[in-house]
Amino acid sequence: MKTIKQYKAIVLLAGVLTLAACTHEDRPGDSQLDYKQPVKTALDTWIDTNYLNPYNINAQYKWNQNTVDNNRFLFPPAVNSVQPALEVVKQIWINSYSTIGGADFVKKVAPREIVLVGGVNSNTNGTRTLGIADSGQRITLFEVDYLNRKNRASVTEFIHTIQHEYVHILNQNKPFDEKAWQKVTPADYTATWHLENLQTSKNLGFVTNYARSNIIEDFAETASVILISSKAEYDALLASASDSGRAKIKQKEAMVVQYYKDAFNMDFYALRDAAQVNTTNVINN
Repeated sequence: MKTIKQYKAIVLLAGVLTLAACTHEDRPGDSQLDYKQPVKTALDTWIDTNYLNPYNINAQYKWNQNTVDNNRFLFPPAVNSVQPALEVVKQIWINSYSTIGGADFVKKVAPREIVLVGGVNSNTNGTRTLGIADSGQRITLFEVDYLNRKNRASVTEFIHTIQHEYVHILNQNKPFDEKAWQKVTPADYTATWHLENLQTSKNLGFVTNYARSNIIEDFAETASVILISSKAEYDALLASASDSGRAKIKQKEAMVVQYYKDAFNMDFYALRDAAQVNTTNVINN
């Protein structure tokens, strides 16, 4: 009997040793994760100084597949394209709003991330997506590698994107009167806006073909087109429309001006003038 008990004890002890051995074998060694903080480049420091620290905006230029549509042929911007593009955005967009709206305006109402993409975001209908606003928290800017800051047309097209997308963010914070806007051109919105003739669109009361996609985009296009245009350029746009179309565009313009005044106590025309001065400074320097 004693012999049997001793045998059982030996078996039990062997089981414990086996379990201990397995536990030791399954224990992971050194972690394969890299916990080292990445070394900041001069560009990273510049972004911190000009975007992150003063405005709490993270300008992301390093590739992150979670921030882009992986079904599109997209790629990160060339490193030497990043700072020039961000300088344009800061001087024309941030500085203009900060001058007219107050130093803290962009700090309070802004996307918390700007994602830069180097190439063209092409759509199957033959159009290009120049920018995306994501829930008021992120703005993605495409075609960064193609920006020529010495060419006014190139700068205007590029800054049109963020001016347009920022209007969406303003609207998300304080909505405009969609019902009143809808009454101006109620029957002329279309899903095939990209097939429309620009002159026809202006004659119907729209500043661009894209404005005809829906009332949300119409408001953002009306505001952003005025912001990227000098007074002379905008007057020329109005003059090119029919009498009826011109009256409707002017009606929408008045609603944009009133919205900025009521929602943010901001002089929209002063904002337009500041953006124009800053655009000229970008091109000449």
